Amino acid sequence: MANAPIYCTHKELKRVYPNIDSFDVKTPIYGWTTVSTNKYAAHNSGFTAQLFANGEDLGAAQSAHTDLNVEGEWFYNSAEDVCYYYSASSPADKLMEAGEEFTAMITQFRTDASRYLDSKLDPNLPREQLKDKSGNFDYMIIRSSALIASAFLIRATDPTNATATALMEEAQGNIDALNSGGAALSWQNTRDASRGIIRDVTYTDGKIRPVDTRGMWNGTFDLLKVKIITGGVLGTATYSVFTKDSDTLKTNQVVTAEKINGDYQNLAGGLQIRFAGETDTTEATANNEWEIEVMGASEHIDASGVKSVNNSRWL
Repeated sequence: MANAPIYCTHKELKRVYPNIDSFDVKTPIYGWTTVSTNKYAAHNSGFTAQLFANGEDLGAAQSAHTDLNVEGEWFYNSAEDVCYYYSASSPADKLMEAGEEFTAMITQFRTDASRYLDSKLDPNLPREQLKDKSGNFDYMIIRSSALIASAFLIRATDPTNATATALMEEAQGNIDALNSGGAALSWQNTRDASRGIIRDVTYTDGKIRPVDTRGMWNGTFDLLKVKIITGGVLGTATYSVFTKDSDTLKTNQVVTAEKINGDYQNLAGGLQIRFAGETDTTEATANNEWEIEVMGASEHIDASGVKSVNNSRWL
């Protein structure tokens, strides 16, 4: 898969499995002998992808041991299992280790985990839609790939590790939920999408706010804007509602400064909205704003296993 994305970053991987740094494992190389002036060899060193001297990454290997003539240069002969090293000081006096540059290793495990997740997800899930509207991968995708990468990393040195098994079990549960419709990605329509999903845009306090919607949206996709125009208590505070027009979202005003009464009131497109606060004397704050994402009631439901909930629905 050309230029296939990696679903989790190094930082996100560490958030899922904080002990990741403990797997920066390198193997000491002993038994160095002198080949010629400043050139040393360690026979039966084991595969050496990268050589380190006292923790320092010595860079890329040379093409042959005959090319070694600069401090720190090295070469691994895989046919003979011999590691060569050039230095003015004896490697016997240093900590010489074979290993892999840690960041590069983590990148490979993240890549492998992402491709593994690709192979396990339902082919009908379009990969270009694994991101949310902000262009970030959905957290379910991030976490699942990080869980898999962590398990792969642990099993590289301990194949029967119980922690690795638990991580893979959680990842598999996420995969099963996505494939069965038991969990939804942000682009997928759920059964309550036609009733609207409320999100804060500007909300500066914990006072009056939208708490519920009812009805059934009779249009196609829209992103409604609900804004407090006049602050105050119920019966004084007002709100306005904006829908899309032919060119942009949130620009066509359909409700203008309607008083908030605490009951279900007009929203748009067959929907009603209800505002509430902690008490009947709680006040709304002017310019607080919310968006309500709606889908047509007849539009395709992508995550059929997700059921509607009849209480507050804001993200």
